[in-house]
Formats: sequence, C-alpha cells, structure tokens
Amino acid sequence: MHRTIFTTPVVNTFLRVFSVAFLRLSGWRIEGALPTHATKAVLIAAPHTSNWDLPYTLMVAFALRLNIYWMGKQSIFKPPFRGMMRWLGGIPVNREQSTNLVAASVAAIQAADGPLQLIVPPEGTRSKTRYWKTGFYHIAVGAQVPIVMAYMDYHDKRSGLGPVFEPTGDVQADLAAIKAFYAPFKGKNATQFEAD
Repeated sequence: MHRTIFTTPVVNTFLRVFSVAFLRLSGWRIEGALPTHATKAVLIAAPHTSNWDLPYTLMVAFALRLNIYWMGKQSIFKPPFRGMMRWLGGIPVNREQSTNLVAASVAAIQAADGPLQLIVPPEGTRSKTRYWKTGFYHIAVGAQVPIVMAYMDYHDKRSGLGPVFEPTGDVQADLAAIKAFYAPFKGKNATQFEAD
C-alpha cells in the first residue's frame, strides 16, 4: 500500500498529540483498542452520515495508534487534492464502474508486510439508506482477517473500536447481528442512518 500520514515519521507523532488533545478538549471519549490478533483487519465505519466523519476518523485513528486506509468516492480524489487524499489513507472508488474492488482489497491486505486496517463504510454513501453493502464482509473473509466494529456516536461524543466479529458464513444472519450492534449509535446527521 502507498505511504500515508500514519507512516510518515515526525508528522504522525505531532498529529497524534494534536488529535488526542483536540478530542479531549472537545469532549470526545475514545474507547477500545485494536486486539493483538487484528493488526490486519477490516474496520466497519458506521454510522457514516457526514463529511465530518473523515477528519474525526483520522483523529481517532491517531489516538488509537492505527494504520488505516479508507475508501472514498473517486470525485474527492480529483486534482489538486488527489495526492493529499491518498496521503491521508484514501483509496478512490469509482461507483459508476463495476470493478473487482473486493479482490483488489483482499490482495492489498494480504500483500501488506505490516499492520493495516482497511476502513469500509457499509452504507457506501452518506445518504440515508436501508440496505448495507456487503463488500466489507467479503473482503475480510477473502483476506482471512477479522472484522472490527468501529463506531462514531456524535450524540454521546464517543468513538472507538468495538468487538471483533467472526463471520459464520451466513451473510444475512451476520449482517443482522452487526446492524444490531450499530442500532444505538447516532451519526452527525442521525436521521440519515438506519441500522435495521
């Protein structure tokens, strides 16, 4: 995977200190930790309802000492922002084309020679949606890595890493169990998030 803000010496130390201080001063509580067996993992990013999710996610990742990559719509990677977005850990996704994103993500995780957490928003959009995409599930199963249930609750100002979810192979039942975990959490635009 490409170099990111999380693997850039000095910068990452400064930004971790800044992130911890900012989150604390603004009243956010950071919870959980990455289990030792999940240094390579797929992190569910939910609820995803606002552009503010990205800067908060980056700060939480610094606070938890993660090495994240995240998927974003291709339009935010246009010049002159492409280089910066990739440095922030972004991977452009073209929603208009049918590409084999799952297979490419699996290969990238398997090829990584160090810790790597791939953040995938199951809604696939900030807009209100009833149905979650299952890409995160298939990436984790294909790469044989854990699924970590990461969350951001704007109502209670808490964010972090929840439990590790072990897929059973029954996608619909597993998705129902995962959605039940996310049901209490409120996004910044809470009316746009449905976890039922």
